[in-house]
Amino acid sequence: MKTRTQRLLAIRKIIEGEAVSNQKDLLKRLGKAGFELTQATLSRDLKFLQAGKRPDKEKGYVYSLPGNNSEPISQPANINFPLNGFVSIDFAHHMIVIRTLPGYANSIAYTIDAMDAFEIMGTIAGDDTILLIPREGISKEDVINVLAVVLPVE
Repeated sequence: MKTRTQRLLAIRKIIEGEAVSNQKDLLKRLGKAGFELTQATLSRDLKFLQAGKRPDKEKGYVYSLPGNNSEPISQPANINFPLNGFVSIDFAHHMIVIRTLPGYANSIAYTIDAMDAFEIMGTIAGDDTILLIPREGISKEDVINVLAVVLPVE
């Protein structure tokens, strides 16, 4: 069974990548991705993600996420440059330590923060170490799923 975090990430990915005008279409797309949920659950998820609607020339109004004005959120062109400095990730209680090559921590922390993932409260970066603090109730697996978008974590 897929987790709530995986479902929220899927909703976010669909909204950022496609022009979806109503919950029925979004439910269909989620169903194709292997998620079974009710309209009420989807409505709560959209509220949690702070999704709203913006004008669209072809479909009237389509879903949009905060900070996502008409264009999909895109990563900087040189996104692989800082991420090549990733060394390891370790978990201790409710904190995560990411090790990087010297000089890479700030760039990687910036990239993680720019993802604006709801699972991650914030990062603090030194020269070769990042302290990542997840939100309450977020599991190790949830954090790994989020970071897998930008880092080679498994």
